[in-house]
Amino acid sequence: KKMNYLKLIRYQNLLMLALMQFIYRYGFLELQNIPLALTDCQFILLVLATVCIAAGGYIINNIFDVETDTQNNPKNVVVGKFISETNAYNLYIGFTVIGVAIGFYLSNIINKPSFASIFIIIATTLYFYATSLKQSLLIGNFIVALLLSFSVIIIGIFDLYPITNLENQSIMGLLFRILLDYAIFAFVINFIREIVKDLQDYEGDLSQGMNTLPIAFGVNRTSKLVFGLSFIPIICIVYYINTNLFASGLVYATLYGLVFILAPLLYFSIKMWSAVSTKDFHHLSTVLKWILFFGILSIVVITLNIKYNACN
Repeated sequence: KKMNYLKLIRYQNLLMLALMQFIYRYGFLELQNIPLALTDCQFILLVLATVCIAAGGYIINNIFDVETDTQNNPKNVVVGKFISETNAYNLYIGFTVIGVAIGFYLSNIINKPSFASIFIIIATTLYFYATSLKQSLLIGNFIVALLLSFSVIIIGIFDLYPITNLENQSIMGLLFRILLDYAIFAFVINFIREIVKDLQDYEGDLSQGMNTLPIAFGVNRTSKLVFGLSFIPIICIVYYINTNLFASGLVYATLYGLVFILAPLLYFSIKMWSAVSTKDFHHLSTVLKWILFFGILSIVVITLNIKYNACN
């Protein structure tokens, strides 16, 4: 019974989201010698707000996805089977209201009441994504990827921006840019992953009259397009490792980047070229999830490597 509710909110994705935010705060920002705008309790509330709004987004998505999921992932269908649609709607409203309310409270605490609109915009976007935008070619993929990357940027907005002044502007700007780099990385990987998931769900989406890239463009062409797109993160990672890590003498961070991010990306590209079955695409989607995870963790490795170098 409990498991069905956890499935409804896609708890693994929410855990990943929360973990990501904690890693950026405690594995990166806390290790810099700077004050942060939020206390530990307030930061936990920020994570809770993000997770609640995301959970609401997953629920509304599940409500509107019953027919497609029945064909693509019958195991994952919970709405109408184990949880009534009314119950699901109530949970959606509950999670979204809690998320927006916490966002409103935090925005007032840091004396930036207008920041509350961020949470309202995200919640609204998730609703429109589930109800209509998802059917539009690539717009849905773009929104999902953008929202994940925004959960990284929001840490900078709430933890760095409120206490940025003329004296600390350069260091705060640098830290914000680093968060932005990671947000872009998360966006690119997730955008590619969303297209791979569309390839995986081709049959069900086709029967539901969806307009995904594989349906409009064909599975084979889309696979080759993803293969081409995969070189964007590969080139960026090679450049980033070379100019920021290797050139700075960060040996451990360089090795980590090569082994845990670049190597899996190359593996993904090679496999993508010949991928044809649902099983292939499912496997490649999982590979991208791991790349994303190790990419997030790299900030801790880099930060500790810098500290270790400073001590020696």
